[in-house]
Amino acid sequence: MATLVELLRESARNYGVHPAILFQGRTITHSEFGELTDRVAAGLAAKGIVAGDRVALYCVNSDVFAAAYFGILKAGATVVPINLLLNPKEIAYILNDADAKTLIYHELFAEQARFLSQLAPGTARRICIGLSNPLHDISWDNLLSEGKEVPQPAIAEDDLAAILYTSGTTGHPKGAMLMHRNLAANVASIREALHLEPGKDVLLCVLPMFHAFAATVCMIFPLTNGCTLVPVPKFDPQGVADAIAAHGVTVFAAVPSMFNVLLRLPAAEATKLASLHFAVSGGAAMPVEVMRQFEKKFGKLIYEGDGPTECSPVTCVNPIGGKRKPASVGLPIPRVEMKIVDEEGNELPHGTVGEIVVRGPNVMKGYWKQPEETARSFFGKWFRTGDLGTEDDEGYFYIVDRKKDMLIVNGMNVYPRVIEEVLFQHPAIREVAVVGEPDKLHGEIPVAYVSLKEGCEVTASELRQFCLDNLGRHQVPRKFKFIPQLPRNAAGKVLKRELRMEGEYERGVDRRAL
Repeated sequence: MATLVELLRESARNYGVHPAILFQGRTITHSEFGELTDRVAAGLAAKGIVAGDRVALYCVNSDVFAAAYFGILKAGATVVPINLLLNPKEIAYILNDADAKTLIYHELFAEQARFLSQLAPGTARRICIGLSNPLHDISWDNLLSEGKEVPQPAIAEDDLAAILYTSGTTGHPKGAMLMHRNLAANVASIREALHLEPGKDVLLCVLPMFHAFAATVCMIFPLTNGCTLVPVPKFDPQGVADAIAAHGVTVFAAVPSMFNVLLRLPAAEATKLASLHFAVSGGAAMPVEVMRQFEKKFGKLIYEGDGPTECSPVTCVNPIGGKRKPASVGLPIPRVEMKIVDEEGNELPHGTVGEIVVRGPNVMKGYWKQPEETARSFFGKWFRTGDLGTEDDEGYFYIVDRKKDMLIVNGMNVYPRVIEEVLFQHPAIREVAVVGEPDKLHGEIPVAYVSLKEGCEVTASELRQFCLDNLGRHQVPRKFKFIPQLPRNAAGKVLKRELRMEGEYERGVDRRAL
């Protein structure tokens, strides 16, 4: 199995004149992208980056995000993408945990970088994309011009390519260690599963490129396989439609909420999606009604798939051009195995609900500096996804629920406990529990049930601001419900099931009488 660097160089040799990236009026061919990433690698080496170092990347969707990502890899270093929705305290934890030597950030985040210089002093070297001399940091232009010699580190397929941090159940995120072979294997499987053609297919990336789904499917795949990447920094339905039409996009990958918002486009705009061969949905369960309405309005099929960050991330998808099953995440992609198991790891019969586990060359090495958490996440070589699901007699998989209380908000993992730990720090709160509520636009939204200390008062607006100061925007509860006390069982455990049922009753679904 080749490394990502070898795949990129091969793509530059074989498809050099073909567009690699189309962004804001700029066209970068595969040959030019290869040269650009060489300059990034040379600049990083000149600044002291050596093989094995971790380099954090804090940037919006753009051509420079891709250039920085692959430049880091060519320098023999490891990419640590930063979720743009996190607050500086959360980012600092990641930088410190990963022992990041350098932070490459976009000028839009100069203020956050100022805080990070204090919160993560170990990441002393900072490179800014866009500004000439912000905070006395290294400018992007300086980085590209300073390197005199392209480094040639000995990169092996078992070397660490990226650490992708996922929300942690203990209040801190976990870094999934993805090796070159993990990502390269996933890219190869995606090529076979989606039947994409080098030199022809154009993929639009409006999903955030720090996200595993976007990084592998929309960025790494096209750039290492002679296809074209069209980065879009911000999701806007009209902007997406315009970009698809302007660049002849053939594949659109998105989370369900994006497809739902696209339905708001005027009927006359439907023709702007004419170039699409198909769309791919992942990151959250696709509502069957949204799929039906999208396909009726735009005449384009949506193929639903799935996969956790720890699996690079794609594990399955409905077969392109084959049988699609609504509400199913499809069949395992080539060289990936999936099965349903019980709590002991024993395989269950078809149609039985159990945990989905995955085995294959795409599965991560483990969690960064967390061997015990790594051990808990595997049954032998089978990775435990934490998803409850079923497999039918034709081998199609269905996700029924999350094994834990994790929420999926706009395709991103949100753990209630992280929110609860923050809210517990508010002086007026006695106890709090966060549960998910289905939402047509966002997939799910966090709802906080709050019990206040005697004599204390606080408004929902004040709590929302408190959360904004300490959490990413996607983690902030959309609703706050004040109750005298939380329901608990005899052992003192909060009965979140009752809170969910209470929420269903308020929305007109009364299960309390069942």
